[in-house]
Parts: sequence; C-alpha cells; structure tokens
Amino acid sequence: MTGTPDEPFIAAVKPLVDAMGGRLLPPDEAGPDDVVLAWAGADVVAVRLPQLADSLDHILAAMERGQGRPLADLDRKAKQEVVRTLEARGAFSVRHGVETVAGALGVSRFTIYNYLNRDKGR
Repeated sequence: MTGTPDEPFIAAVKPLVDAMGGRLLPPDEAGPDDVVLAWAGADVVAVRLPQLADSLDHILAAMERGQGRPLADLDRKAKQEVVRTLEARGAFSVRHGVETVAGALGVSRFTIYNYLNRDKGR
C-alpha cells in the first residue's frame, strides 16, 4: 500500500472489505483477479476478494456474531429468516451452499429445501 492503514481512504474502505471477507494489499502485490483502488490519480490499495465458498463461511460467521449465539441454537422461525436472508444474498448458488448452511443451522438439507419451498409458496 502506498498509504498507511490510518489513511482516510483506506480507513473508509476497510469496513466494506472486511464485511466481504476480503483482504487489503499493497497495489504492487495485486494479482490479476484483485481490484486496485486509486485515489487522486494514485493507486492506494488493492483488494483481494474471497472465493465464493469462503464468502459463504464469512457471511455465516457474521450472522452468528449478529445473533450473538450459534445459528444452530436459533428457533425454527429464526432459522427460516436466516435461510431467506441467505437466499436473497445468493448463498444457494454456491456449490455445496445448501449443505454448508444446513451444517451451520444444525438441520438437514431436506429442511433447508423445505424452508426455501415454503417461501416460494407465499
């Protein structure tokens, strides 16, 4: 990074990068799949985005932190809401997404499909 972590631009983008599960890098270490962010005409920082499967794990961990307890400890209605939120965020388009979510919620794949089908019936 050409700037320091306390530089206002880096400080401004860091929460977004953290929420996505990405990593900040110096721009000269950016790979072909990284996103280089520039400010005032100069490359300031590169962002390494997570792989989709890693993103799902990151989203599930963030949801657990938001709930203040393991997702498996939620009641059925709360688990259904988690599934709705994850579906809206595209979690089930990721390979093994249903299995990953089912494991985090402590339910079967069949239960996840029931939750998804129940919402489509509404």
